[in-house]
Amino acid sequence: MRRRDLLAGVASAGVVGAGAWAVSSTSLGTGYEPVTLDAIEAPGSEAGEVRVPEPGTVSFLDFFGTWCGPCETQMPALVEAHERIQGVQFLSITNEPVGTTLAPEAVAEWWAEHDGAWTVVHDADHELTERHDVTRLPTAVVLDGENTVTWSHTGLAESEELLAAIEDAR
Repeated sequence: MRRRDLLAGVASAGVVGAGAWAVSSTSLGTGYEPVTLDAIEAPGSEAGEVRVPEPGTVSFLDFFGTWCGPCETQMPALVEAHERIQGVQFLSITNEPVGTTLAPEAVAEWWAEHDGAWTVVHDADHELTERHDVTRLPTAVVLDGENTVTWSHTGLAESEELLAAIEDAR
């Protein structure tokens, strides 16, 4: 009986381990199908639908919150990186309750106050947030043209680090 319990335990561990590997490999490497999110009308951002990530294009995703102090601190590095890089889908993504307890105008106001000048989108269903396992802000993710994650970072990053990660994905 003990041998049977041992074998069952080993088999269960293998299944759990394989499941964990599948989850981590999906979020940390392999490409995926784009999702459509709503852009918020703000400086550099026109209201409408945006495909994220854009197939065939390197994408830089910045996950932020208007309530997040470190996200505010991160903005100057993002502004500099955005000004220096071309040909990249450069997006900031919030999953805050925009349209319910947070007015889109409040996001646009925050955006303007912090010199945002690129597309800002709302991840209402937390699809991208969950896909990239974002549990802390700010979090930045770079995807290559095949929608494969090539770099991910949580916390503050200098513009040079952001630019290097984007260039490495080209």
